[in-house]
Amino acid sequence: MEEKEFQVKKNSRKKIIGNALFVAAVFALTVYGVFHGEDLEGMMDAIREADIRWLIPGAALVLFFIWGESVILWHMLGSFGIRLKKRICFLFSSVGFFFSCITPSASGGQPMQIYYMKKEKIPIPVAAVILMVVTITYKLVLVVIGLGVVCFGRNFLHRYLEGILPVFYLGLALNVFCVTFMTVLVFHPVLTESILRWGMKWLERRRFLKRKKERGRKLGESMEVYRETALYLKEHAGVIWRVIFVTFVQRMALFAVTWTVYQAFGMRGTSVWDVVFLQAVISVSVDMLPLPGGMGISEALFMNIFAPVFGTVLLPAMVLSRGMGYYGELLISAFFTIAAQLYYTFRRAEKGG
Repeated sequence: MEEKEFQVKKNSRKKIIGNALFVAAVFALTVYGVFHGEDLEGMMDAIREADIRWLIPGAALVLFFIWGESVILWHMLGSFGIRLKKRICFLFSSVGFFFSCITPSASGGQPMQIYYMKKEKIPIPVAAVILMVVTITYKLVLVVIGLGVVCFGRNFLHRYLEGILPVFYLGLALNVFCVTFMTVLVFHPVLTESILRWGMKWLERRRFLKRKKERGRKLGESMEVYRETALYLKEHAGVIWRVIFVTFVQRMALFAVTWTVYQAFGMRGTSVWDVVFLQAVISVSVDMLPLPGGMGISEALFMNIFAPVFGTVLLPAMVLSRGMGYYGELLISAFFTIAAQLYYTFRRAEKGG
């Protein structure tokens, strides 16, 4: 048993190191691609001239974005009869955002949230169902915004997005597919499990996969989560609508960070909704890409679609907007992730290990 635990920890360390190296490499390439050949001194002068009175609300919006998920977690845990302090839910939220920011396709956030939820004796099936609902609603809001832009913003599309429409449509299609697929998994778990088991056996017969009983067991456990999620959705419709509302406000708050940057540079001529929805378009476009935080492609899209909005201060605006909206989120969530680890370490020590 000790040898198995040692191997699990060793594999976990390797995965963490691998993710860190991947993030560092993507970050280095992003920095090179964005700043190569640019007037860095002029950029810094422009940033120093920005009105900090607008940047402070921008940072507050990032904090509100993280806090928004903690409200959702607190509310949904309450629907299961689990009462936790809101600050504990804020730690769960911070952990999720931090590991989502540094892992490809945000794949590391929820496993780490479940890890910390276990420390509060929250059953894994309950945690899994809650986080499944959070994921579905999180992507559903993006899909609604994206489809709204397509259906009701034809002039908006042609005015700002001509150069990146293929990327936007691809991102929207991937999000629609993801939400549709997850919804089918939730509401038709028996049919889905049959299809997945047939596909798994087909791959094993053709030796694309090795035969493993463990794989079938994990599939069964995963499908149980979807069954429980379907039951929760049916029994807590009111909770779900409140979660969707909070998620929408949460997402719009993060998109509005770019508006505070626009104001910080004293810009005029573009409406708040145009700026907010342009930032939303970037999120829709990059959300499903296997890059931590959409790093690299987000910066490139910003430089493309915001060119007519920010004009000569485009690069400084991108640095501030992206700096607060992603890197600021990363730093804030990292701080509270460290706080979470210290809190549970000290609490375990107080209880005698």
